[in-house]
Amino acid sequence: MQQTNIDEDMIKRQVHCFYAAARRDPLIGPIFNASIGDWGEHLARMCAFWSSATLMTGAYSGTPMQAHAALPIGDDHFARWLELWATTAYAQCPSAAADRFVLLARRIAQSLSRGIAVHRGELPVRQPATRSSVDA
Repeated sequence: MQQTNIDEDMIKRQVHCFYAAARRDPLIGPIFNASIGDWGEHLARMCAFWSSATLMTGAYSGTPMQAHAALPIGDDHFARWLELWATTAYAQCPSAAADRFVLLARRIAQSLSRGIAVHRGELPVRQPATRSSVDA
């Protein structure tokens, strides 16, 4: 893994700047503003999430899929989330750190988007490969 110099202060800056922009965004802002009651608590939780994701601190424990499954979101929302996240990362962080933040965000968005689509019955559940299906 390349050296990114991500630290807790950088995570906090990224998370806080991103959510300041996201709350004002015409597409995703209304969803965030309607579903988050305590912004201080949410920001702290997201800092813990990104600390766990980037630094592997174990600071976050939760179920992101459950938190997102019932929201009225789709691919256009994830695309906008990623766009704002990347814009914020490249404005706030050194290149290597921004690259890492964006790579992880893309993986997270893909996972959540797929999980939500499966939850809604829009995609079939992937069955784990069995020995016989691998050999076939």
